[in-house]
Amino acid sequence: MVIVGSGFAGYHTAKSLARRTRGEIEIVVVSPTNYFLYLPLLPEVAGGILEPRRIAVALSDTLPPCVRHAPGEVDAIDLEAREIGWLDPEGVAHRTSYDRLVLAAGSVHKVMPVPGVNEYAVGFRGVPEAFYLRDHIVRQIDLAAMSDDPEEVAARCTFVVVGAGYTGTEVAAQGQLFTRALARSRGLDPEAMRWVLVSRGRVLAGLDEHLSRTADAVLRRRGVEVHTDTTMDEAAADGVLLSSGERIPTRTLLWCVGVRVDPLIEDLDIEIDGGRVVVEPTLQVPGRPELYACGDAAAVPDPSRPGEATPMTAQHAVRQGTLAGRNIAASLGYGTVRGYRHRDLGFVVDLGGLEAAAAPLNIPLTGLAAKVVARGYHLAAMPGNRLRTATDWLIEAVQPRQSAQLGLVRSPAVPLDTASPEVPQHHLGFPHATTRS
Repeated sequence: MVIVGSGFAGYHTAKSLARRTRGEIEIVVVSPTNYFLYLPLLPEVAGGILEPRRIAVALSDTLPPCVRHAPGEVDAIDLEAREIGWLDPEGVAHRTSYDRLVLAAGSVHKVMPVPGVNEYAVGFRGVPEAFYLRDHIVRQIDLAAMSDDPEEVAARCTFVVVGAGYTGTEVAAQGQLFTRALARSRGLDPEAMRWVLVSRGRVLAGLDEHLSRTADAVLRRRGVEVHTDTTMDEAAADGVLLSSGERIPTRTLLWCVGVRVDPLIEDLDIEIDGGRVVVEPTLQVPGRPELYACGDAAAVPDPSRPGEATPMTAQHAVRQGTLAGRNIAASLGYGTVRGYRHRDLGFVVDLGGLEAAAAPLNIPLTGLAAKVVARGYHLAAMPGNRLRTATDWLIEAVQPRQSAQLGLVRSPAVPLDTASPEVPQHHLGFPHATTRS
């Protein structure tokens, strides 16, 4: 059994399949990284609260021995021959046949045709980008503290986030608190730290109205400039131009407008809908009983919204991965097949400090109560590293955040338009890493 991807869907497919078959079959997970990344806490890495390895759970530590990890990027899938090929980190090509194949490759940045965005924006989908952003923020504050030019200081202390979805909202919330703490330690005015959140619609559009309204109010109260019904028309080295006509001088542009499915699946001879693999409620690809897809890569029919596919969220990816494992096991004689169904358990949004918004089982919560629910939810959802993560949270509550700028990841290593945001795009990463069009 071969699984492409070790994100939420791929990881839980492997876990479910191994459990249901009692370790009696061989499972191979092919992915560029040997860990499952708990993406919802990535903004806390960029904000200097958590260390990256806290949210990077090693596959070998949490999956049974029957699951083997093949480090590499898939570059060939032959559906007729039932073979898959990949290149490992040292550029060596590998191929293997499969009896069942699961496409759980996840998603990459959605890049819009905005002048300058590819050159000057950075995305936020992997550890390299979080590492880069944290170092970049510290570097801008350090350079601002040494400058005598008021315009330069203002530009370096201005941070623009485009996209007010889950990621953009939490990054702006965590980043604003981080820069204020940095400013105090460098002798700068914390009030001079300017964060701008640009959104085509409302904050957290598509989520519960309570979450949207609370996040918007918290950000504005803290001084974040929230521009709704606004887009970015142009990006340059010294600033951005908004659709309102306002030009904002800045050295930091974060692109969080959304995601698209991994380009790997675009060349396959299967039905695609909106860039996602069309699947039956059992997560099988029509006409190919040996092929499954789940998570962001799959257009899974949503039973609660007839005619529509499930949203690209972690909750759905976890459930679909678990179901894919169950149904593959059933196809081998272990258990029975089921169709996909779900119950909305609600969402949580961590806004930094003691602020959060949550709606567990449609119960609206804010402030400290929501913060407790949010962190409890994350700890329960993480497959490992819970104690280390909780310890980092405790330390952050009683100690100032560390502000060393290591410079390990530079901007050429985190291009916006890449098929592999999980790994740095330079000679230390995969030698064949290139942009797929």
